[in-house]
Amino acid sequence: MSVGPVVLEGLVRRAQAAPRLGSTRLVIIDGPAGSGKTTLADQLAEALSAQVVHMDDLYDGWNGMLAGVDRLGRQVLEPMAAGRDGRYQRYDWYAGEYADWHDVPQAEHLIVEGCGAGARRFDGLSTLLVWVEAGPAECLTRTVARDGEGAREHLRAWMRAERAVYQAEGTARRADVRINGQGLVTWPGTGV
Repeated sequence: MSVGPVVLEGLVRRAQAAPRLGSTRLVIIDGPAGSGKTTLADQLAEALSAQVVHMDDLYDGWNGMLAGVDRLGRQVLEPMAAGRDGRYQRYDWYAGEYADWHDVPQAEHLIVEGCGAGARRFDGLSTLLVWVEAGPAECLTRTVARDGEGAREHLRAWMRAERAVYQAEGTARRADVRINGQGLVTWPGTGV
């Protein structure tokens, strides 16, 4: 899923609002697995010359969504809000353990993408919260294509867990912009 130039321009414009994470403008992209968050993050990162932190690197495996959200706060966002650089240890999904450390320096923009990244606790830190959505069947098809058929049952359990998190957090309702799996803005109105 890619967005067109008009949508991308609108997101870039919104990402220029006042920084709320120290001197950094934080853009959070959240939504179900397979909805197109990573593709959008890469597109926006190129336009903003921004680093991307992928929640997949923070989760503690298939059952670690909430632990990943906590690590995002403790290791990246809280230090940056205090004017320091963030730093996190990447989870290696194949080895099933944490691996190398990654620095997240203070910068004009930072993009965080992934399931759970739009947690309510980060509302005061983000400049822009984008919700990306696609239907459950489409999301499952995309994630199985990306992660392999062997991940299907893990993905089904993950999708149940993310639905519970999104319902509790009200992430889609709180988003500044909502984009569907075809890259079209569905809220607010017809533009960004």
